[in-house]
Amino acid sequence: MFVYETIANYHTALLQNSTTVTQVVEFYLRQIEDNRHLNAYVEIFDQEARDRAALLDQQREEGTPLQPLHGVIIGIKDVLCYEGHYVSAASNMLHDFRAPYSATCIQRLTDAGAIIIGRLNCDEFAMGSSNEHSAFGPVLNALDNDRVPGGSSGGSAVAVQANLCMVSLGSDTGGSVRQPADFCGIVGLKPSYGRISRYGLIAYASSFDQVGIFSRNLADAAKLLEIMAGADNFDSTSATTPVPAYSSAAETTGGPKKFAYFKEAVEHPALDPEIRAALLEYFGKLRQAGHQVDAVDFPLLDYIVPTYYVLTTAEASSNLSRYDGVRYGHQSTAPAESLAEFYAHNRSEGFGREVKRRIMLGSFVLSAGYYDAYFTKAQQVRKQLFDRTQLIFNDFDAILSPTAPSPAFRFGEKSQDPVAMYLEDIYTVFANLTGIPAVSLPFFWHSNGMPFGLQVMTNRFEELSLFQIAEAMTRIAR
Repeated sequence: MFVYETIANYHTALLQNSTTVTQVVEFYLRQIEDNRHLNAYVEIFDQEARDRAALLDQQREEGTPLQPLHGVIIGIKDVLCYEGHYVSAASNMLHDFRAPYSATCIQRLTDAGAIIIGRLNCDEFAMGSSNEHSAFGPVLNALDNDRVPGGSSGGSAVAVQANLCMVSLGSDTGGSVRQPADFCGIVGLKPSYGRISRYGLIAYASSFDQVGIFSRNLADAAKLLEIMAGADNFDSTSATTPVPAYSSAAETTGGPKKFAYFKEAVEHPALDPEIRAALLEYFGKLRQAGHQVDAVDFPLLDYIVPTYYVLTTAEASSNLSRYDGVRYGHQSTAPAESLAEFYAHNRSEGFGREVKRRIMLGSFVLSAGYYDAYFTKAQQVRKQLFDRTQLIFNDFDAILSPTAPSPAFRFGEKSQDPVAMYLEDIYTVFANLTGIPAVSLPFFWHSNGMPFGLQVMTNRFEELSLFQIAEAMTRIAR
């Protein structure tokens, strides 16, 4: 039976003729079929994957050098465009929409030899923290089917967790890669804002959204980031900052590091006591290894979630206004006596409950009477968060925090309380508000049998330092 460890080991096996890409594709197709109950995939590109595998095997037999991602099996979240394939954002609004082009990140992966094996389930329009808000139904956590996998990229997380692909892509607007990675016990990376092009990513909140990576190890995440990162003429927000060779330099750890953690975050009443104890114990291990770990005051912590939801819902309200059922999107068959009524039928039937809630909230904070009181004020808080973060990075190499306040919770436990669900993002939205990179590392296990992780953040465009620090921390955790 095929056993996957890393991309590097997989390529070694191919070169030694101990396996073929075709055999590996068949293995993953069987895995997916055997785990249909998890509901991670909404569509499998089986024949396409087989055809591409045969082509790659032929090229290798002919002596063609291996591309960086030769035969690597990747699943993609159902918010990323892949030319000629359906993309629906797990919504009835886009149930029959085919992508007319490929997202830049997808194009770069396939150009490097990757095989896209299918599209993965998620919360509708990436709005959710549990993957309970999908037109395709919920995704089940492979470790405990009664618990959520996290959201919104729950399918992407479970696909890697349950060995249904080698690596996967998600999107992270406020923690939608790191939180499900935490709940599923795998690595989840959100790069700096602008590091990966957003061209071809269905927008939720444009100044927050970022393509992210799920993997079983840091080396694979570094490899994928190296290939996808870089400027893109199709995305004016993509950064022109040079892209380092993450995969070749990530294991160079350097000397002792200076870590900060927010005292208010670790002492917050929402944090599970076992998570708090595990983090504090691990901070002690870091100190024993020669690193500096200091608590810093961060009085703005309680403003992070309100600021995030004011700004993201405002942007969502604007972004989702394009889905009216005229040019594309769900078109209702209900009779309408006016254009406004026609739009209302289309949007009421096309969007799910959580998406409607956020559109209404965003429309409210953008309305004439409340714009300054909410949206403008939230932008001012965001600027304060960024400035304070830069001051912290003047003195420290990285910031440590919990990834989520609790391990994976049970289905239905928080779905009737939107505020409780939104507070699941208390530790992850900070990185999106400030545009810094962050990774969730799967270090710990809770007494309830579920995994949980530790979040590491560095300054903007310092992903190389993030990988090096995370690698050193992983060795200490072992």
